[in-house]
Formats: sequence, C-alpha cells, structure tokens
Amino acid sequence: MAEAAAQTVLDNISQGHLECPICYCRFKDPKMLDCLHSFCLNCLVEMMRKQKTEAKKITCPVCRKETQVPDEGLQSLSSSFFLISLVDEINKQEQLLGKSVTSSAPCESCEEGQEAVSTCLDCKENICKKCEEAHQFLRYTKHHRIIPAQDLDKSTVAPTDLTKTVAPKCRKHIKQPLCFHCETCDTLICLMCAATEHRSAEHNFIGITDAIESFRKSVTDILQTFEKSKEQFASNEDSINHARKRLQKKLAQARSDISAQEEAEIAKIRNKAKLLTEKVDEIGQERDSEYEKALKHNREQMERADQIVTAVNDLMRQADDIELLELKPKVMHNLEFQKELKCEPAKVDMAFIGVKCQDVVSDTNLGEILLNEKWHLKEEFGKEGTGDGKFQWAAGVACFSNGDVVVTDVTQKRLSLFTSNGQFKTSVDQGTDSNQLENPWRVGVNCDDLLFVTDEDKVKIFDNKLQFVREFTPSVDDAEGPSKSDLSGIAVDKQRVAVIDWGRKVISVHNLDGSLIASTSNHLVRHYIAMSNKERLIFTNYKEKRLMCVDLKGNEVFNVMTVLNGKPAKPTGVLCDDDGSIYVALHCGTEGDIDEVHQYDSNGAFISTVAQGLYNPLGMAFTPAGDVLVACRHSVKIFERM
Repeated sequence: MAEAAAQTVLDNISQGHLECPICYCRFKDPKMLDCLHSFCLNCLVEMMRKQKTEAKKITCPVCRKETQVPDEGLQSLSSSFFLISLVDEINKQEQLLGKSVTSSAPCESCEEGQEAVSTCLDCKENICKKCEEAHQFLRYTKHHRIIPAQDLDKSTVAPTDLTKTVAPKCRKHIKQPLCFHCETCDTLICLMCAATEHRSAEHNFIGITDAIESFRKSVTDILQTFEKSKEQFASNEDSINHARKRLQKKLAQARSDISAQEEAEIAKIRNKAKLLTEKVDEIGQERDSEYEKALKHNREQMERADQIVTAVNDLMRQADDIELLELKPKVMHNLEFQKELKCEPAKVDMAFIGVKCQDVVSDTNLGEILLNEKWHLKEEFGKEGTGDGKFQWAAGVACFSNGDVVVTDVTQKRLSLFTSNGQFKTSVDQGTDSNQLENPWRVGVNCDDLLFVTDEDKVKIFDNKLQFVREFTPSVDDAEGPSKSDLSGIAVDKQRVAVIDWGRKVISVHNLDGSLIASTSNHLVRHYIAMSNKERLIFTNYKEKRLMCVDLKGNEVFNVMTVLNGKPAKPTGVLCDDDGSIYVALHCGTEGDIDEVHQYDSNGAFISTVAQGLYNPLGMAFTPAGDVLVACRHSVKIFERM
C-alpha cells in the first residue's frame, strides 16, 4: 500500500512538473528559453527544423514569446539544472520502488498477449520485444527510457541527497569552481577569471552569497510592485463596471425621455424618435465596447504578468543559488515587463448619455444627444441672518429619505431642518441639557434615517424629526497628539460611521451602535471625510491643499493636490458616489462667488467640474434622487445632473 501511494506521488510529480510541454514525455536534456519555460533539447531542435533555415529566433509554444538562438546553437541555451537533477532522482526512486516485470507478465502496449521483456518508464507500461522496437522507431517515443525487466528487480540504486550542492565548474577554467559574480558583466566567474579577464578596475565582482542576496531582494521588490499593480487593475475594473452600469441606467433614462417627447408630438415625430433612439443605442454600444476593450486589455495585461510572476516564483523557490545567478539576466529581463504594464483607466465621462429634447414642429430633429454630463442649479434656500431659516455659517448638510434637509450653523451652534424645497420646519439649538447640542459641526444620515452629529467629543444621534435618540463617545487608545478630543468630521454608510478626531489626529470607524471597528492616526486629517464602497476613507486637508485616500488600516491609496483654474486650491467638503467617483468642494482663496465643486475618479484623477459660482462651499451630501447639496455659508444650493 505504501509503495503504491509513493508511486502515485511520483507519477503526479512527473506529470505535473517533469513532462515537456511539446512531447509530453519526461524531460530529457531540458533547456530554458528567455521566458523561463523549459523544453527537451531534441524537441526544440525539431521545432527549429520546421522553421525557415535562416531563422535566428525560436518561439515558445506556451507563451509565444521569442528567444534569440545563440550563435553556437540551441545546445548553448541555459540548461535547467534543477529539472535535470529532479528527473534523475525521480527515475532512481521509481527503480527503488521495484516496478518489476515478471516472466509471466503480458505486454500492456499491444493486444497480442506477448511476454513483456522490458518496461517503458515514460509510458509506465510493460512491453514486449515488438513494442520495444516500435518505441525506437516512432519519432515521439524513440527517446523514451526503456529498461530490461531484470534491471528493475535490482534495488541497487541509492537515493540522491538533494540537499548536497556540488559547486559548478567554470566553463573557461574547467577545474576551477565558480566563486564570484561579476556585477559589471553580470556573470559567474572563478578565481582565474577574477585574476585575468575581470581584474581591471571597471569590473566589480562580489561573493556568490552576497550576489544572490542582492538578486533575491531585487526580485522581491519587483514582485511587490506587481502586487500593487494588481490592486490598481482591480480598482480600475471595479470603476469600469460601475461606470458601465451607470451607462446602462443613463441609456434607459435617455430612451424614456425620448419616448415621452415622442408621445407628446404623436405621429409626426415617431420616425425622428426612432432615428434618435438608434443613434443613442449606437453610441451606447460603441462606449460599452470601449469599456469591454478596456476590461479585456487590463485582464490580458495581468494574465501575461501573472504568467511571468508564476514562472519567476517557481524558479526562485525551486532553483539553487548558482542556477539562479546564471539565470539572473533572463529573470530580470522578464521582470522588465512590469515597466510595460499600462492600466486602461475607467473613462467615467463616457458613462453619461442623455437627450435634450426640443420642439420638433420647428426643429429638424427630435432632440440633441448630450455626450457629456452637466449639472445645473436646481434649488437654493436660506440667506444671511440669525432667524429661522437663516445662516451665519452653514457648514454641514445632510438629507433624509423623504427629501428633508438638515443643516448645521457653526456660528449659531444650531441644527435646522428644512423641507426638500427649503421651507423651515424646526431646529435644535445649543443647550446645557445632555440631550441638547453644545457645538454641532458635521452631520451624516444613514439608510435608516438616523442623523449622526459630531458635538465636541461625542457623536449624537437624532431621528428625522430631530428628536434625540442616543449618543456615543469614540474611544481610541492609540491616538497621537493632544489628549483632548475635537470631533470635526463624520461620514455614514449603511453599516458604519467614520469619525475624524481633529484634536487627536485620528480617524475611527464604528458600527452604528458606536462600537469600534478600526482606527488609524493621521496628522493630515481635519474636518471633512467620506467613505467609499471599496473599504476606503477619503478626506481633505484645507491647509495643505490635498485630497487623500487611505484604507481602513491607514495605508495610503493616493494623495493628490487639488487645483482650481490651474492653481492649487483649498478643498473642504467631500462626497463619494456608488461608482467610486469623488466630489470635492474647492476654495480659490479669494472673495466672491468663484468657488467650485469638482469630480474625481476613484484613484484621485480629475474628471470634470460639477458646480461653479459658489461662495465658501463646505459640507456636501446627496439627495435620494442623486442631486448634490452644498452648504455655501449663507445658503444651501441643490445641483442636479442634466
């Protein structure tokens, strides 16, 4: 039973790792191409015969990458010493297992029932004399290892100790062991080489141990860069998919708008409606095709990169130090692919398509196709003052599911509630009672219509009528900076609450009941924060003019400067859409209605301008319809997408 299990393991190893991808037989004199794939020398020779005689390159049948054939021929390609030694060991271990042929054993290769006289180790079959001759005649089996029956019964082959390493000899000075690596020539040398060809000052050679340590570090650094690239590709794929879904929604909305206008104009516009719909579909298909191409390009890039990474990892894990250093030029050449990686970004601007309908009685066409998303001011309420519905400094804003808007006034220390069209309903002012507010600052509403308000060192929670519900105090033991808390920013999603403690320079993430999920220290946090659906925290720094993103562990994802009219601008409020898009309010630093709201993609790249002509925009929020609320010091503005 034990011998059968051992034989099964050896068979699996041979089939999975020791068979040539060309002949599907166990490797014989394996040679390695530049792409790190190995093949039998005879198989490569046979491939070259089928090519043009003047060909100087050989194409890998696995990855199709070309390898320059040395002037001395294919036999001068690097030998895969690890595969050679492993094949030899597997062969010896198979013999030790005593896979014997008895005198009465029949041939397993033919149906004539002849007595088996040999065993083919590659076919793993007992064969008769005729089958043995046929093996030697056929091109695909003539290199198979055939052992006479009596030899298999002799367990005289001792297992090889793979832990012992024999130092390879120098190719020029065959009696000298290789002991140095010339960094200048990127090759292994012996003492004689060091004293002759490599003795000049321009040659820098070091011991093999130091060389392999440096080589392994270089490979590790590059592989880590690969991992970061994979993360970026995954992030871009999410953004592309979100944009693609949004495109479909916009296409549906565009068709709906066209149909509505079509019904209004009745029969005389039906033909024009059909033509316009076809045009919308055509553009939508073209853009969807662009997204498909982007996804395909990114996946192909990473598939190719993964092939290289897999080959390099296998080599780094399995080969010995000497072999690694001999193969270093090929490995590093393959890793140069990292520099060629080009991630196709999510073109969020292409995800918008709409229709601007017009009076077709006088116009030639039913409507105009809008290829770029535009915003316009839908509603504005509030003015400067101290009474109900007036603001001295509107800083925070949020919206309930019924459209009601809640606004914080940091000067009056007041929380006010308005209808969706700006009619004042009620307010909560500063008070001494524990249920009242001391210094309301930022606000956020979750899907259950609970209002979360930062108030000094506490987060207070109200319902959609501004009735107090409960409170919690964020507790972060590892916070840096002053010990006094100053909760200055808050963001809420379906299940979590993110809080900025400006006093302690900490971002903490909590469950809705206030229990801590994670926290991270960051000296750049100030007043505004948003949470994305990618487990990321996005915040701004007004003083440093930066838009930043970190994961829940505090690792930086991006850190970009915000710009307005070609000059660095001061960011305040920040929002994050379902597709990962980021909206940021920007101050140009001078007086007047010249501030703006900009849109960025999920990687911090600028997309477009959402709103212009603002005065001191601070907090922002989405309405249930997807409009953007902006607290502009003395008023609240509502912008909708066109």
